[in-house]
Amino acid sequence: MSTISSKLHNVGATIKAAAQAAGRAPDSVRLLAVSKTFGPEAVLEAMKAGQRAFGENYLQEALDKIEAVAQAAPGVALEWHFIGPIQSNKTRPIATHFAWVHTVERLKIAQRLSEQRPAGMGPLNICLQVNISGEETKSGVTEADLPALARQVAGLPNLRLRGLMAIPEPEEDPDKQHAPFRRMRELLEQLRGEGLELDTLSMGMSGDMAAAVAEGATIVRVGSAIFGARNYNKVKE
Repeated sequence: MSTISSKLHNVGATIKAAAQAAGRAPDSVRLLAVSKTFGPEAVLEAMKAGQRAFGENYLQEALDKIEAVAQAAPGVALEWHFIGPIQSNKTRPIATHFAWVHTVERLKIAQRLSEQRPAGMGPLNICLQVNISGEETKSGVTEADLPALARQVAGLPNLRLRGLMAIPEPEEDPDKQHAPFRRMRELLEQLRGEGLELDTLSMGMSGDMAAAVAEGATIVRVGSAIFGARNYNKVKE
């Protein structure tokens, strides 16, 4: 197997083991391969190994990559997720080229995505990013403001609010990794209790995916464990 193929296999095995340990079906967790800073060839290699969902943070890099991959593999349908910060002047291409957006934290952004989603593409899947660790430098809606934002976004046409996303403060102790993920699950359950039909918890990365799965993650966003170390010098914003 190629390097990316073998790493995909290992990540899949970790997710499966974590799900089974938590009494969950392994197929209840989806792997999102975070391909930011890696070229189309890395995506194509992962695609040949069976991966179909890819996450991107930087818009121009992503648009170039989406086009290049489509030209190289025109018969393969991939699912592209935008997982980076969203500027108001970049919502149109995001609404046009992605199936999912994980990083909505403001109503204005959601409204623009809704207005700019092309007719015929179907609703754009949305996760609200929660600043679960309360970090001043971290993006995301606060817990206090989350319920109101969720109700507003759920009412917008051309969007489908699927759930919540978070990037907790890094924690190397596996036991301590659970707390923010547990709180995310509680927040999702609270919103469900208010009548919102949500099914997604996007949480967990290379270093904490097992803890995230144990606490209910339905999408884990894994990059370096699949593609290796990143080179941010080549990023196209």
